[in-house]
Amino acid sequence: MAAYISMGEAHRRITEYLTRFSDAISSQDGKSLSRLLSVSSDSPALLSLADALNTFQDASRVIRQSERFSQYGDILLHLFRALQSYRLENLVESYMAFEKASNAIVQEFRNWETAWALEALYVIAYEIRILAERADMELASKGKTPEKLKGAGSFLMKVFGVLAGKGPKRVGALYVTCQLFKIYFKLGTVHLCRSVIRSIETARIFDFEEFPVRDKVTYMYYTGRLEVYNENFLAADHKLSYALTHCCTKKEANIRMILKYLVPVKLSIGILPKASLLEKFNLNEYKDVVLALKRGDLRLLRHALEEHEDRFLRSGVYLVLEKLELQVYQRLVKKIYIIQKERDLNRAHQIKLDVIVKALRWLDIDMDVDEVECIMAILIYKNLMKGYFAHKSKVVVVSKQDPFPKLNGKPVNA
Repeated sequence: MAAYISMGEAHRRITEYLTRFSDAISSQDGKSLSRLLSVSSDSPALLSLADALNTFQDASRVIRQSERFSQYGDILLHLFRALQSYRLENLVESYMAFEKASNAIVQEFRNWETAWALEALYVIAYEIRILAERADMELASKGKTPEKLKGAGSFLMKVFGVLAGKGPKRVGALYVTCQLFKIYFKLGTVHLCRSVIRSIETARIFDFEEFPVRDKVTYMYYTGRLEVYNENFLAADHKLSYALTHCCTKKEANIRMILKYLVPVKLSIGILPKASLLEKFNLNEYKDVVLALKRGDLRLLRHALEEHEDRFLRSGVYLVLEKLELQVYQRLVKKIYIIQKERDLNRAHQIKLDVIVKALRWLDIDMDVDEVECIMAILIYKNLMKGYFAHKSKVVVVSKQDPFPKLNGKPVNA
């Protein structure tokens, strides 16, 4: 609850903020300006200003009385309304007012020749997204259609257009792109990412290495996730590995987010993570998946997928993990081959389908010989196993040289 303040104290706080705002622009101090725009930060200074605004109720008069402040009237009036509404937990009103203030700032930004206000623009892009998310939660709680986050995406596309030109301002384009990705992923409209990606990756005006490391990591993380959805595992491996390599080692939560997608990608190309890595970053949902691959235990893989189904579905990696069954079958047949090799070296390469059926039944997987033959055919076709069928005798004959090729970082479908 806001503490009582006098009209005089309220006037002083409002005037102080207006002075700081004006000084930040006149001195081109982007960092100071950015702090004045962080509506959702719950900073004591902005909360006290909001209390002052709700007490004084006539800040517009203070702005109009001074030419120094009135030139920024379009920005300040909407910004004040956003702060007031946020303090009163009217989040839809806060978002709408902040978008109007932001639009006025962006118009000013177009006219500034240098990129001094980029940090302030970053805050605007972030606040637009955060306030829109909270506004949509408020709308949903009242049984209304959440629509503000979609509107925030449209607004940020305009901001992207302002930045995506020549000159020093263009380095801000990647930050705005990352905020757009977060919106599109939240809304489930990831197809909208394509146009922004084309602008970044094909435009000659952009040199990827010019962008800040923070933004490059975020960009590679989200584009890596897109490659996972599209099952382009080599591209996903490249992008997510880049994000992991360049991520700040102190940001363990971010590293975990990257690994949540990189681990299944690595598994799909035959690279198993160490148990210590999964333990360190609390990725225990992958432990049994890895163990199933090592053992050739189809029952364990299916159990792991069932146990963590909701988590894998939310992450969008369930189908990736489900396709690991082929590698598990390969490992199972390989184990049978090794056992036979120890017993009779000369006949090890001849594996009866009935033996594979029995091994699967021991794992509580009920399959007949025809089904197993079909799976073996797929393994041979996918180059997970070298060999051929002796159909009449129901035997798969594996090559005596390298019968079970390693993926070596290539996807099964390669």
